[in-house]
Amino acid sequence: KMSSGAADVRQRKKQNCTESDKMAPEQRNKENSKLGRSPKYMLIQRFAKLFFGCLAAVTSGMMYAVYLSTYHERKFWFSSRQELEREITLQGDSAIYYSFYKELLKAPSFERGVYELTHNNKTVSLKTINAVQQMTLYPELIASVLYQASGSEEIIEPVYFYIGIVFGLQGIYVTALFVTSWVMSGTWLAGMLTVAWFIINRTDTTRIDYSIPSRENWALPYFACQVAALTGYLKKNLNCSAEKFCYLLVNASTYTFMMMWEYSHYLLFVQAISLFVLDSFALAQTEKVHEVYKIYLFSLFLGYLLQFENSALLVSPLLSFVAALMLSKCLQMNMKKGTFMSRLLKIMYIYLVLTVAVTLNFLLKMFVPHKENAHLLKFIEVKLGLNTTKNFTMNWLLCQESLQAPSQDFFLRLTQSSLLPFYILVLIICLFSVTQAIFRRICGEPLKETVKLEDGRIGERPEIVYHVIHTILLGCLAMCLEGMKYLWTPYVCMLAAFGVCSPELWMTLFKWLRLKAVHPILLALILSMAVPTIIGFSLWKEFFPRIMTELTELQEFYDPDTVELMTWIKRQAPVAAVFAGSPQLMGVIKLCTGWMVSSLPLYNDDDLLKRNEDIYQIYSKRSAEDIYKILTSYKANFLVIEDSICNEVGPVRGCRVKDLLDIANGHVVCEEGDNYAYSKYGRFCHEIKMNYSPYVNYFTRVYWNRSYFVYKINTVISFQS
Repeated sequence: KMSSGAADVRQRKKQNCTESDKMAPEQRNKENSKLGRSPKYMLIQRFAKLFFGCLAAVTSGMMYAVYLSTYHERKFWFSSRQELEREITLQGDSAIYYSFYKELLKAPSFERGVYELTHNNKTVSLKTINAVQQMTLYPELIASVLYQASGSEEIIEPVYFYIGIVFGLQGIYVTALFVTSWVMSGTWLAGMLTVAWFIINRTDTTRIDYSIPSRENWALPYFACQVAALTGYLKKNLNCSAEKFCYLLVNASTYTFMMMWEYSHYLLFVQAISLFVLDSFALAQTEKVHEVYKIYLFSLFLGYLLQFENSALLVSPLLSFVAALMLSKCLQMNMKKGTFMSRLLKIMYIYLVLTVAVTLNFLLKMFVPHKENAHLLKFIEVKLGLNTTKNFTMNWLLCQESLQAPSQDFFLRLTQSSLLPFYILVLIICLFSVTQAIFRRICGEPLKETVKLEDGRIGERPEIVYHVIHTILLGCLAMCLEGMKYLWTPYVCMLAAFGVCSPELWMTLFKWLRLKAVHPILLALILSMAVPTIIGFSLWKEFFPRIMTELTELQEFYDPDTVELMTWIKRQAPVAAVFAGSPQLMGVIKLCTGWMVSSLPLYNDDDLLKRNEDIYQIYSKRSAEDIYKILTSYKANFLVIEDSICNEVGPVRGCRVKDLLDIANGHVVCEEGDNYAYSKYGRFCHEIKMNYSPYVNYFTRVYWNRSYFVYKINTVISFQS
């Protein structure tokens, strides 16, 4: 019966660690004596396997970090460029993050630097911000401390130290995926295949190529470590010391991950749902799952305190969901003591958890003061087709490639590398096996304490069930938003590699097929070695030459117009000047010159979003007087117009900045199915270049090149012709 099976799971957990540790060697000695192997021989064999596996994992991570560094050097010619040219390679929000790292290093002391960031009034005009909290600058704090404490000032330049840390973390990321696949399959061959697929599909597994300082590049390696530790922690028959090590690693990596990325609690929420499903069907030890819930609560509480009482963590769905689970724990324990009633209460329990979670989240949002991103909820409504809007910010976000549904090219790339077909095969086998295990639990059949190879029941292993559910949930998100593929694809690599290298998966398949001509265990062992070997050789033959070409081919990133603009600002603009323009360009100006700007390329603050929309009006069909009033309201002294935005020819009509502004301002007329922009004023960015009244009365051109036009905003307006 299901209740008795669940009670058995709890009873096994209550066994003393020392007792289980004593029993394990005795059992192994009996098995070894039957096979004619001495305990000393087995110990040496296990040590050799562990040593070479760890060596392969660490080497893979180090080689990937070196690969990223070499590719970055070849792409940007980094070592042969001046500091200004290096900084220009950091675009958008990446420029802002690195600019604060520079400010920390320039501060007379670390304490003073932190104070200036938490009371920052030198970045955005008319606005004092806590940059550490609002922009999650803990990575920059850590990097600056390490740079100064290690005495690296005389050895390495700050920019190399910074990107070196990020590339090192990517090496840890790959190592963690290697270990996860190794722990699940039992062979480090799976880890090698995981790394190969990860690098080959680098376009879809990471954003490191074009956004080095982004928060996810700092945070996701810690999440990968957490997943690796959680995989080991969920395994059955784990010895006491290994279980404690995994538990401590889950603790440390969960908290660090939460501190590194403001959206980390959403990803942990998805993980919590996976564990909830795992526990609801009694496929894992309940005590272990609830220990992970406690880690979530501890991390949220500690994060709230150290992130300047960040109210976003208090109203997060993770807190409400985990609190609801903990409150319902007593009911769950009692309801497993029955037959038909236990199954009925199981449904009631799931309903109760979801209801309490939603209610608790609603109450927290009512009573806890917080700055909820209303635009995020509105974006979800519009994305799901539940609402329509003419709002510029909403439509601009909807037009971003990362927030679109994934393209066919994405699936084509995964198929060409053979990743997608093998992932689908592994997922189907594991999913059917998990479904069988769930039906056995519903029918009251207890799970086996130790799943052997000949059993062909891979779906009864808790860590496998967790990864199947987790990858399905992440896959659903990736099918809606292309940007989510960077969370999903790495675990696609890991799960596919684990599956093809796992004899248990092939044995599960052969059990269903009822093979009799060939011994199924022997065939499973052969395929678990032959299939990944064949895949590895085919990937080596097809993709290794391409990777080597990337590393040997010199690319060129040269932007003389932006270099000239930054040089002019540093030489000619007053120190107290405030610049206005597109948020992406303002981030580069802030980094390269240090001058104050009117907006930033950040989208987690309603005031900054409003500023961005207002400043973007320079590309709309508004009057010179309207634009002048907007700019002076933010105390801007100089206006920078980008020719690439003003004369933008986008691939998708209606997603250009000027099109979105025309829609938001009501300057679009629909006739016979076609849209026409109409206004009594010309487009401001075009008209101001004509140098006629009234534009010359409000603005004076002081610099221009092929890409940028800089205008001084007049403080005294003259209407003389």
